[in-house]
Amino acid sequence: MNSTLSAAPAMPAAIVRRKRPSAVKVIVVIFLSILVVTQVYPLLWLFIYSFKTNEEILSGRFFALPAVLQWKNFSDAIKAGHYFQYLKNSLFVTSVSMASVLLLSSMASFAISRFRWKYGQIVMVLFLIGMMIPLQATLLPLMIIFKNMHILNTHLSLILPYVAFQTPIAVFILSGFMKSIPSEIEESAVMDGASVQRIFRSIILPISIPPMMTVSILTFISIWNEYILAATFISSERLKTLPFGVNSFVSQYSVNYGAIGAFLVLGALPVILIYFLLADKITKGMVAGAVKG
Repeated sequence: MNSTLSAAPAMPAAIVRRKRPSAVKVIVVIFLSILVVTQVYPLLWLFIYSFKTNEEILSGRFFALPAVLQWKNFSDAIKAGHYFQYLKNSLFVTSVSMASVLLLSSMASFAISRFRWKYGQIVMVLFLIGMMIPLQATLLPLMIIFKNMHILNTHLSLILPYVAFQTPIAVFILSGFMKSIPSEIEESAVMDGASVQRIFRSIILPISIPPMMTVSILTFISIWNEYILAATFISSERLKTLPFGVNSFVSQYSVNYGAIGAFLVLGALPVILIYFLLADKITKGMVAGAVKG
């Protein structure tokens, strides 16, 4: 019995000894931890801020928890801030703009990346130049144009510039991905008698869903939080978008800081929910065109 036990093979030393993490891994973990804290903390701070009274907010104790949760801040944000009215306007403007950007950018990217024509690179450069134009430089010209077109103070005056400013970056992302699609797929479809429209609709678009999801979320965030164009072109109370709700709590002699925090939390919820629902597709879309296959 003793000889049997002594003959049992010893555990390998590599298994017994626990492998120590390398210095590189430790540095990476520390860096990612700092990154998470810096990104998550503002949201957590805003959430705590929304439950405080004005006295607690103005006391300067940023890390202190509220003595009593002020749920009234959220009711004030919804009622006094016209939350649902502004939310409806924001959803309408954002959804129409997103659909237009996806349609136009996908067709333009298909023409630039898959067609063999001598002006393809020139058109691409024009889209890239469009990414460099600052939004503020277009306010006065657009104001004059929209006034002459009689569309000032309408949602159309927001949708048109939103589509114009978001399409270049969308074309940049989608064209980069479409260039990586093997040409043999189209050649097989052409041999089977498929038209250009059928190839675009039935082959290119389904393959391009991941980068289109990336374009969707980038467009959504940019339009959802936009304030300058909306403040310039919209004056009617019933047409204003969600960022205007913050102004509802600022008067000549007082500011309801708690309600502002609650309104900001409510305004950020749709963006956070959409991002978490589409996080996997967004990540795939960002690296979709990195490797040609």
